[in-house]
Amino acid sequence: MVETVNVHEAKTHLSRLLARVEAGERIVIARAGHPIAELTPIAHERPPRVPGHDRVVIHDNFDDPLPEFEEYT
Repeated sequence: MVETVNVHEAKTHLSRLLARVEAGERIVIARAGHPIAELTPIAHERPPRVPGHDRVVIHDNFDDPLPEFEEYT
């Protein structure tokens, strides 16, 4: 749904209007009943999440026996 507000209302309630736009609404700003601008949400493309990417390093020798426990093998 698109709502039309006048310039004075837009100036007075800009924060509220922006919150509504963030929620997905479109708002038209009019002067003397004529549309002059439109507030629309910007589509943000977030990169896909990869948990732990570049944070955990597992070395090739991770599974090698520890020298202090060789007598138990």
